[in-house]
Amino acid sequence: MTFDLKSYQPRGDKKNSDFFTEYLPRIYERRQSSGISDQVGNMRAVVQQVEPDAMLDTIVELYVMTPYRHTASYLGRTHRFSVLHSHPDYPALILMAPLSDGFEDFIPRINRMYPLARKLPQTRYVGEIYAATDLKFLRDTLEDQNMRFEYAGDTENPFYTGNGFLFSTPSDFTANRVGYSNLDFNNPNSLGLGDVIELSTEERTRLDKAAAFGADSNISPLMLGLDHMATRILAGEREDAILEFLTMVPYYFWGAYNISDMNSSTNVNRNPHVDDDKKSPAKVFTANNTPSFVNSFDQLPMPTEDFVRNFGRRLHHMAVEIKDGDHTGGEKNVDFVVNTLKDEGVPFLAHVVGECKDDPNLKQIFSKHSRYTLLITEYIERCHKYDGFFTKDNVAALTAAAGQDEQYQHGHVFD
Repeated sequence: MTFDLKSYQPRGDKKNSDFFTEYLPRIYERRQSSGISDQVGNMRAVVQQVEPDAMLDTIVELYVMTPYRHTASYLGRTHRFSVLHSHPDYPALILMAPLSDGFEDFIPRINRMYPLARKLPQTRYVGEIYAATDLKFLRDTLEDQNMRFEYAGDTENPFYTGNGFLFSTPSDFTANRVGYSNLDFNNPNSLGLGDVIELSTEERTRLDKAAAFGADSNISPLMLGLDHMATRILAGEREDAILEFLTMVPYYFWGAYNISDMNSSTNVNRNPHVDDDKKSPAKVFTANNTPSFVNSFDQLPMPTEDFVRNFGRRLHHMAVEIKDGDHTGGEKNVDFVVNTLKDEGVPFLAHVVGECKDDPNLKQIFSKHSRYTLLITEYIERCHKYDGFFTKDNVAALTAAAGQDEQYQHGHVFD
């Protein structure tokens, strides 16, 4: 697939600064001339960490709510790992949990800084891993561009410095990491995560029951893969976060739109080398239009910045694409999936938003935050080959619904 970064005009109505407009093409050019574009491929895995006792519960939840299925588990020096897959061409999911509640590294240290993240100190989305060829070349080239990477002895979790992996330090703007690897994620035994762990009979039974629910209810075939992941950040760091990300991976800035009703903007970055976003999902950054202390003059809604102040800079949701089409009685597939999950007890923030009639459009909905990952799962159906990425009305409704569920009440942090 060919894509001309020089001629592409980003979509949207969000005005970017002269700084952003100047440095975006320069980053594209340097990425190409330095060899980064040739070295870095598609997203091959996403990484999440959960509490030590939450691993199996999280996998069961993923079975019910996503297309991911367990492939293998491992015991490492400091963590237990489970690898899950949805499709060989889509990113794997690496779930890790410390072996001890008292494990200390970046994750519990930063989580303790925020009132609604403290109750799950070990729980955080870590970042993505992208296919790469020459890790030494990548490290040397990107360090010359002032990117920072983990070295053995610098981090308490040896996963970040394992053979075949290269991880950045957490971003100052998003707290996410960017990882690279030349390993085969469809062969988890090649990842060097530790000694193989066989699931117990009880664990197998729970997973089989969760898988049977998806198959028997007919929702599993409708859940296709990850469509995008969205990180919430502070207003003044929007452009920096985008440019830093684009320095490190061969994505492009698709565009940004103001969501005026929610006093925020949604900023989308996509991989131009895939014919399907699920092969290398889009990365979205959402930020307030104005910092909270300025917003106090106008008293506008600001659920995005409130989320960051309550949970910290972090991933907010992961979106699962639902197969486009009608279920029985003309019900859209996304409505059928959501109603089936509701009947199973999965809580949602609001009703499905958007319409899919005869014209291309979107239907979307947010689940409530997972009790195990703190992440929201979004379900999105792109009807009639809708070629945009989102609609402003849908995003406004989803943002408002999430904001109502993410409030911090003083004195009730640990309830």
